[in-house]
Amino acid sequence: MDAMVDYLRQEMECYGLMECFHGLKILDREVFEWLVAAETPQTVDAIAAAVDRERSTAYRSVQRLIDAGFLEREQVNYAQGGYYHVFAPRHPDEIADEMLRVLNDWYAKMGQLIDEFREEYEHAGTDAATAHTGAD
Repeated sequence: MDAMVDYLRQEMECYGLMECFHGLKILDREVFEWLVAAETPQTVDAIAAAVDRERSTAYRSVQRLIDAGFLEREQVNYAQGGYYHVFAPRHPDEIADEMLRVLNDWYAKMGQLIDEFREEYEHAGTDAATAHTGAD
């Protein structure tokens, strides 16, 4: 189903929306849902244990969620030196606002392309109608 028309006709749910906008995977959704339920920032080790995956797999999922704007990374410093990172979901309003911005940008671009299509082929339709009328 590559055509946009086909995609728009299918029923979508919230997670389909996450996948549609950002190409997120099932694991990414699981990680995001777990972090939302956790209510406090979590380490990659805790995330990996919660979703029963290797640390490297959990880290790749976390990175995709950060890149997509769903998670925030916070550095926690040890008193004796060194640090580690914890991850938390961004506020749903921030995520939704960003998706709306992307959608509005896309909508504006599609509108521009449709206008260009109309202008490019406007005369072709008029010329074909004139040629057809003249042939009668």
